[in-house]
Parts: sequence; structure tokens; C-alpha cells
Amino acid sequence: MTPSLLLAAAATLLAGAAAEAQDGDPATLAERNTEAALQRIEALNPRVNAVIAVDPTAMDQARALDRMRRARGPLFGMPILIKDNIETDGPLPTTAGSLALAANVTHRDAPLVARLRAAGAVIVGKTNLSEWANIRSSHSISGWSAVGGQTRNPHALDRNPCGSSSGSGAAVAAGMVPAAIGTETDGSITCPAAVNGIVGFKPTVGLVSRTHIVPISHSQDTAGPMTRTVRDAALVLNAIAGTDPADPATAQADAHRTDFTAGLRPDALRGVRIGVMRFASGFGTDAPFEEALATLRAQGATLVDIDHFEGRDEIGRNELTVLLAELKHDMNAYLATLPADVRTRTLADLIAFNRAHADDELVFFGQELFEQAEATNGLDAAYAAARATSLRLAGPEGIDRLLRDNDVVALVGPTMPPAWPIDVVSGDQISGGGAGGLAAVAGYPHLTVPMGQVRGLPVGLSFIGAKWDDARILALGYAYEQASHKRVDPTFPASIEAQPDIARHLGPAER
Repeated sequence: MTPSLLLAAAATLLAGAAAEAQDGDPATLAERNTEAALQRIEALNPRVNAVIAVDPTAMDQARALDRMRRARGPLFGMPILIKDNIETDGPLPTTAGSLALAANVTHRDAPLVARLRAAGAVIVGKTNLSEWANIRSSHSISGWSAVGGQTRNPHALDRNPCGSSSGSGAAVAAGMVPAAIGTETDGSITCPAAVNGIVGFKPTVGLVSRTHIVPISHSQDTAGPMTRTVRDAALVLNAIAGTDPADPATAQADAHRTDFTAGLRPDALRGVRIGVMRFASGFGTDAPFEEALATLRAQGATLVDIDHFEGRDEIGRNELTVLLAELKHDMNAYLATLPADVRTRTLADLIAFNRAHADDELVFFGQELFEQAEATNGLDAAYAAARATSLRLAGPEGIDRLLRDNDVVALVGPTMPPAWPIDVVSGDQISGGGAGGLAAVAGYPHLTVPMGQVRGLPVGLSFIGAKWDDARILALGYAYEQASHKRVDPTFPASIEAQPDIARHLGPAER
């Protein structure tokens, strides 16, 4: 079956991931959904290389769900892929894309995975990612890992899927599954969601547990849903949100947990004041962004232009200091919990492993960020000062001030530029970016929703709000999504330049 036919056959499942199919035996719903997802992965993954491993227990999970007689959970029978820096019980290792963790079979579920299972989801496999969630080198190729190779963007196979949740974004966009879980420290959910043309939601840091997730930063790390619709993102968030005693950052999660689908109304934009982040716009997205703003106005929103914001460079400098110090501290703590078969027990061990396996690990780019992290003194006074500064400038003096001074409840802007070519010579060549870094450093919610295309490549519209305002941000994004209908299924072209309507303009004119 061709990829287009597979996508068409899966339309019912993907349009409403938690809803039962219209035909077939309800007693075998989970099995049928899981089998269909595995077939799509088998057919489509060779094109995009998004799935790093299929869980051999997936069909057993599904059949066990179908045999249950108790009430079916809200995600009953939903096939879900998990980014391969998140632990899942079973035979699959959690590698973070690195050969150093090839033996990391922990036989434990991260709490968010256990919550997905309790809600009735089926874990069908693990997704590829930018190795070590893109923290090894500043010259990396997003979507590449030594274990998984290079993930490709299904909207143009020579284009980058962004990262670090590259496989999660590409798999959902390609139609392999209705939902996947990604993780973000700064942009790793929202960027791949935007450039692959899907919905991505980075929750408030502390709403979702990080236990048993390969870490970068306890200040900024979070997991979140990557889906085809805002409603599915809210359904998945309902399942994974909640307090985890092992993760102190989640102490308030239960108090802020709600039914995130309850406020999803088509009229949620009516009478709402929204700030337009002109200071974080451009980079080739002007036309679809202006169209998105017109849609927001037509839905009753009042838009307030915000032309300037000072301090982004200072935030970035201090953020790097924080990430490097926390990487050393948090990675060492995580590695110490792994099975004895994993010989790399510290960040220094990982650096040594990469040098010893340079032909596989360091073939395209180095590990200077690992080395800089190892050279830090950990969580010392300089680190504490940098964290206080970056948090203040991004949070109270950043997003909070922008909301307050402009009397708006949320901020919008283009998420990222269109996908750039995969470049093994120069690494990622990104032409710009939105204001997602403010939400990442502050730990505030950030939603991206498809807002159109640039030359056939998707771009996303960001909704950013205050801490714990996750439900409102999802509601605003849902209302925009329902009015705009900008998500487009990919066609897996070899390149945008090969498309007939573009290729004919690339040669010389006929004389």
C-alpha cells in the first residue's frame, strides 16, 4: 500500500485519537489501532527514519487492553511513540541516540509513560532524536544520532526535521501515530512540531514529571505532547500531568492539573487581548503570519503590537551557563542509576567513550558542549547567579512584564523559519527563530499550531502565556486551529526544488 493510501485509510483514527472506530468489533479496538500503526510505521519509516525501535510487546499490550472489563481510559487504544530519552518498561533500551547507552535497558517506566498506559495508550516504540537532545555540540545536525541516523522531514526529505524531538515530530506528521511524546529544554518540542507541520505543546515546567528521563537541565526540562490536533494534545496532557514525589519541581502539579479539554471552544478568542511579538518575527514567515493575525482578529481577538524587547542576548548568555552546569550535575546523577551493563557512569565517561568511538560518534560534529560542561564547577555561585538572572529576565521582567504592560493574556509569533536543508558539512543553518526561548528559560507554557506553508514547507504559530496558564494557551490555540485549518499532510517529496511548479523556474528560460 502506498503512503498516501495508508494515510487515507488511517484518517478516522488520526482525526480523533481517543474515539472508537466507526466500524469493526469494539472488543478488538486497541489491537486494530495498534496493528494499523505498526503497518504505517513499517511502510513510512524507511522514508523519514523517525522511529528508532518498535516495541515487540505492542500487540500484547493492545490485546491485554481489549481483554479488560473495567472502564476504558480516555486514551484507550491510542498508539503512542516515545522519544528515546524517556524510559519505557520492556526490552527496549533508552539510548538518547548514543551508542554509550546501547545497553540501557532499565525495565522501568518513566512516570509519564505509566500514566499513558493507565489511560489506555499503547506504547508502540521509540523515536529518533538529536543525540543527547542536542546538547553535545553547537555545530550539530538536528535529527541525527549515532544510534538512529538522520531523521528526515516528510514535507521534503532533504530538509531537516529540527530537534531534538525530531522523530516524534516527523512520525506524527507522516501519520504513523496520532501522538508522540517529546521533550524540551529550549525549542525541542516546538521547533520540530512547527517545521513538520503539527501541534506541539511545551507545558509549564513542573506540570509533567521528568523522572527516568535522560536530563539536561532540571530548571528547563519538560516532556510534552506532539500531535496532529490541539484536542489530542490536551487529551495526552490530561494523562501525563500530575505530581511526582520523585520530582520536586512537580510539587504544585496536582493543584494546577485540570481537564485541559474543557476550555477548548471555537469562540475562545472572542474578546481576548493578545500581544503580537513583532520583535521576534520575520525570518521568511511574514505572509503566513499576517494571515494568522487576520484570522485571530476575525475570531474576535484584539491584537496589540509589541515592537521591542530588550535582554534576549543576556538571557541567552546566562542560559548557557545554567545548562552546562546543570548538565554535568544532572547527567551524573542520572547515569549513576543505570544498570551495571552501562559502563559510562559520569559525563567524563561519556566524553571518553565518544573519543574512543569517534568514527561512529564524532563523524559529523564534536562534543565541545560536553567538554565545557565537564569543566564547570557544577552548581556553584556563578551558576546560581546566572540562573537568577536568566529566570528574572525571561519570567518576571520578560513574559510577565510583556503581558502586564500591554494588558494581554497571551503572546503570539511565528515559531521558527521553514525547515532548512540537512547539511553534514556545516551543521544546522537556521535563519532565525521566534520567542520560544523566553518560555523555555522562564518555564512557561508554549504551544505551536500549524499556520501555513512557505514554498510547501510548514511553519507554526506560537502561543505563549504565564506560568500555569496551560489550559488557556491550549484553548486559544484550539480556537485558532478551528478557524484556520492550516495543517497539511506531507507528500514525501525528495525536495521542494524537485516540485514541478518550482523546478521549472530553476532552469534557464527558453529562448
